[in-house]
Parts: sequence; structure tokens; C-alpha cells
Amino acid sequence: MGASDPLVGVPSSGGGREEKSVLPVKGSPKGHPFMIEPPHPGGVSMGVSRRNLLTGAAAATAVVAFDPTRQSWLGHAAAQGCPGAIRIPRLDGELLFDAASLDVGATDFGHLVERRPAALLKPGSVRDVQRAVRFANRHGISVAMRGQAHSCFGQAQALCGIVIDTRTLDAIHSIDASGAWVDAGVKWSTLTLATLAEGLTPRVLTDYLELSVGGVLSVGGIGGAMNRYGFVADNVEALEVVTGDGCLHTLRHGDLFRSVPGSLGQFALIVRAKVSLDPAPTQARVYDLVYTDLSQFIADQRTVANDERFDFLEGQLIANDSGGFDFLLQAAMWFDAGSEPDDAALLAGLSPVATTTTDQPYFDWLNRVAAAEGFLRSIGLWETPHPWSDLFLDDRSVESYMRWTLDRLSPADLGFGLALLYPFKRRATRARYVATPNSRLVWAFDLLRFPFPDPAVIQALLDQNRELYEEAARLGGKRYPVSALDFDQADWIEQYGPRWRSFASRKRRYDPRNVLTPGQHVFGS
Repeated sequence: MGASDPLVGVPSSGGGREEKSVLPVKGSPKGHPFMIEPPHPGGVSMGVSRRNLLTGAAAATAVVAFDPTRQSWLGHAAAQGCPGAIRIPRLDGELLFDAASLDVGATDFGHLVERRPAALLKPGSVRDVQRAVRFANRHGISVAMRGQAHSCFGQAQALCGIVIDTRTLDAIHSIDASGAWVDAGVKWSTLTLATLAEGLTPRVLTDYLELSVGGVLSVGGIGGAMNRYGFVADNVEALEVVTGDGCLHTLRHGDLFRSVPGSLGQFALIVRAKVSLDPAPTQARVYDLVYTDLSQFIADQRTVANDERFDFLEGQLIANDSGGFDFLLQAAMWFDAGSEPDDAALLAGLSPVATTTTDQPYFDWLNRVAAAEGFLRSIGLWETPHPWSDLFLDDRSVESYMRWTLDRLSPADLGFGLALLYPFKRRATRARYVATPNSRLVWAFDLLRFPFPDPAVIQALLDQNRELYEEAARLGGKRYPVSALDFDQADWIEQYGPRWRSFASRKRRYDPRNVLTPGQHVFGS
């Protein structure tokens, strides 16, 4: 089913899909319409901003206009000779066209595909985002927002379009008991440290804190506290977003407010959010429960998910000496000195083969992945391909699916990474378009792979990702869309199921020219 299908009714924007490759391919496709016209034989400048547009010498070499007929960017001299040239809007930040900036916009954490944009915007204000989106909408140019680019398969890229690098939108505007107003580019680590200084904390956090607020809210955001509170995206009090026409909306209720969180940037780009906060504890007591039997591991996770006895719940597959996997139930309770948890009550009815209990400062627990990041950087595996798989499994088939998976999965398939498997209550989630199985409990199953960068190995793992997804989907499972999986529109229609029609309807309403976030390929971009 293509973008012209009457069910969809949303036009494509920004060119067709390029051939996928596990080996990054840099540069715009030869002959693609979105090219830069050199302003003179000396080449183009490094960027266009309010500063250099107002400076005669810089303006003589800057990319300053767009030719809608030829779909090309123009330098000063070329713009002078083009009657139809349209001046690029004046910006508080910078619109960059140099190779290094375009390389930034073409890469992500996955290092598996590269879709080179025509320009990278470093916004100096929310107005810059509006201006860029309005300009893109008017001229049929695709546009995507890039936070920390922690997705694995080009989801925040815009082939020959404009990538908005939100790292320059990183202000925390206010923090109080009603929530924290922050720009989309603020990292969760920065926000959490700032809220803890006020005795407050976000309710749900991802395991890795060096992600942007806007990026996490756009995909949903999963973590060990969502059994009680839902996705990270379910825990916002208000949003400021820019829709496909470039209009800014402040939202606290209504259709757009309920539709944007977890909708992959398809309806609007999040530029600010008011994040829900709760009183912060000072300590975390962490319980590590080891299992050798999959059935018991799943049964005990079901028990503690259903009765919500823990503040935090996750599970892992851990390599054993036999070349297979044992299992770790990792739970935590928040507390302050003088109000320690009741260990006996919390562990009652559970049947691990071993249990370890440790106390640590609350933020140290939240930031526990930082040490692993440091190690992976030290051995050179942070900037290499990451063929991650992220799925949501139906509780009714989770055990049979995992037995099928464990027959095909070995610790070697993870490299220096890990595998997560843990449940959460579906009723705790509210984000309309984070697709989950229709079961009371949903299981997050993540293969966070850090293999050595051998192309044949990477391709085999990508093929395995597809096999794992297909079997999960057959059993009612869904994809969590940050993973390394080539998804086309037919896949998305299956993913959303009966919600597809409403999703496509909102796309037509809020981004009718289909310029926003093409990298997910939801509407054939």
C-alpha cells in the first residue's frame, strides 16, 4: 500500500526511499533535486544565520535562498540571477550546509543507515523551528527533529531535507511541584539533577539518561517504573508543539495533546514539555533475584507486576556457563533514611535461586548505565553499528515466544550488550499511538546489542531482528519503534491495526503535506 492509497491520502515528501545498507553510504543521491547551487566558483559558506545574513561579506558567500522550481539552495550570486528565488527566513540560530554538519544530520546511534540532509538547523529559538517547518511545508521539503539521535535505523533523519538539531534548545524554564517546563533538547540526566536539587523527580525514566526530552516523548519512553505510571510520554502536564504548517500550539488537553506523545513526530514536533514530577527519595534498595528456570522467572515477574509491590521492575537474560541464559529479576524500592523497605514482605512468595540486596543513592541507581557507556566507549563499541531489537510481547504467549527465541539466540548475538524482558500493566499507559499487544500485561523485550562491527555479522543480526519481529507479530506482539528494523507502510498498518485509520486521519489534519519526520517511513517517505 503506497502513499497514494485512498486510505492514507497523504502525499509523499522529500524523495523516495534509498537502498538500505549496513555500511553507511554518505552523500545525497546523484541527481537528487535537493542540491546546493554554489554561489560562485569558490563554493558555499558554512551556514546562514541572522548574523551573516546581515553582514555584507558573509552574505556574498552564504546560502541565502531557495529555488522552488529547481528545488535547489542558492548562494548570493545565484539568487541574484534567479527571479523566483525565495529568501531563507532570518534565524536566531544557524542553518548549516557544510559537510561536517550534514554528516551529523545523517547519522544516529545505530550507525546502520545514513540519509544525508540538505541542511542542518541549529535553532536559536522555538521561532526558528516554526520558520523552518513553515518554509519546508511551503516548498515540500521534509524536516525531522534530532535530539541525541539514539535511535538505530535513521528514524530522525531526513534524506535531502532539513534536520533540526535540538541540542541548542536546552533551557530548563521552571521547576516546581506542578512540573518542569523544559526545552525539547534538554537531556533527562540534566533535568533529573535539576529536579533533585528541588527535592523532586520525574516519575518514569528510561534506563539511559543521556537522551533528549523531546526524543523520548516522541517515541513513548520505557523504563522500570512504567508498571505504575505508564510510558515516559504519559507523564507530561503540557506540551508546546509545532504542527506541519509551522504553527505553534500550547497544549494541556484536547485531541492534539492526547495524540502527539508517542506518535513519532508524525503530527507535530515537540519543542517544549512540562514534565510531571513527584517528591524525590534519597535512596534506592535494589533486589537482584537470579533464576535458572524461565517459567519461574516469568511467573514471579507476573506476581510482582500485578501487585505493584516494587517501585521499579525490570528483568534480564544473563549468560551462563553452558552457553545459554539464566535470568535476573531486578527490582527496586525508593526510600529515605529511617523508612527502610520491609525486605521479607517484598520478597514473599518469590522463588529465585539466589538473592542479593544493595542500597545506593537514588541518582546513582538512575544513572547506572553511565558506567557501561564509559566501558563501551573505551573499547570502541559506542560508535559502531548497533542492530538493536525492541519489541512488546503479548502476555498470553510470552513464555512460548521466549522458548522459541532462546532456541535461536545465544550470548554471542548480544556481543557486549544485554537482553531485557519485563512486564508492565497496559492500563497504566495512555499514549494513543504507542502500539502494544492487547493483553493486560505487556512485556518489553529488548536486545541491546554491541557486536564487533563485522558487516556479515551485522547483516545476520538485522535478519534475526526481522525474524524475531515476524514471530512476535504473529503472536500479537508489536515493535517499539527505536529499533533496527526496516519497516514500510504495510508494516505500520499492521502495527497500528484498528488505530491506523485514526492515525492517518490525524496525519492529514496536522501535517497534510507529509513533511514531518520521514525517517520512520510511516507514510511512504
